[in-house]
Amino acid sequence: MNRKKIYIVRHGQTDFNLQGVVQGSGIDAPINATGKAQADAFFDSYKEVKFDQIYHTALIRTKQSIQQFIDLGIPTRALPELNEISWGDYEGTPMTPEEGQYYQHMLHQWQQGNLDYSIAGGESPNKVAERMKKGIQLILNGPGEIILVCMHGRAMRIFLSLILHYDLRFMDQFEHSNLGLYLLEQLSDESFVVRKFNDREHLRALSQL
Repeated sequence: MNRKKIYIVRHGQTDFNLQGVVQGSGIDAPINATGKAQADAFFDSYKEVKFDQIYHTALIRTKQSIQQFIDLGIPTRALPELNEISWGDYEGTPMTPEEGQYYQHMLHQWQQGNLDYSIAGGESPNKVAERMKKGIQLILNGPGEIILVCMHGRAMRIFLSLILHYDLRFMDQFEHSNLGLYLLEQLSDESFVVRKFNDREHLRALSQL
């Protein structure tokens, strides 16, 4: 198995992100103008990287965020296994103070080790991890050495916990932002090291606009 270098980014901003509305896997929202600017900035900074393979989720916002790399003709595959967690009944709902309290309660449950706990109608971390493990193996056993992956915030936290062998109780240590980058380098068949942690250097110019 070739050792991989994996560039993982979260998708660009959507109007739902901007409005504080819960998306999850059930809301297939496109990126907005800010998200496109973030995607442009990421492309400008990393277009010289010789990616062998691209993966995105089955949701349009991830594909749009790396479309310029896809347009270069790099082999690309959609992996539904990497889709965002389902937030069930709360998808499409604004994050009110009451919903915020429920969300914090859910996070507390997860941090206490109740990883089968889920929002009504949604997925638990353990449920997401089941499909995420399949996606990770497809990437690790797939073609190429330099890989670009675009996915979602909570899904990224679970992905990173699994591939770095962290307990899912501590997944919130993996901060994320729209088009923030994690760079992982494989040291052995079972070991990765983080070279960049939610890096946003490529977005610096946007914050000055």
